[in-house]
Amino acid sequence: MKTVNVQEAKTHLSRLLEEAAAGAEIVIAKAGKPYVRLVPCLPERSRRTLGGWEGKVWIADDFDETPEDVVRLFEGDASRRRRRRRR
Repeated sequence: MKTVNVQEAKTHLSRLLEEAAAGAEIVIAKAGKPYVRLVPCLPERSRRTLGGWEGKVWIADDFDETPEDVVRLFEGDASRRRRRRRR
């Protein structure tokens, strides 16, 4: 982050604008205190279109059905004792 005073900013405004456009963050100070920040403007993003993936992907019919062995892996075996960690 580069800090310049108001007088220097007036004198070198074109150069500071180019630096900011290239991605540098520049702070302009007034009476030795940060006053404004010069940063590049980001281009506006286009709005997303709903249904952009329609017809390109599919979900299997059994998507919501979880096999019992996978459920046991997540939930653990009820017959086993849980171990407690010591703190």
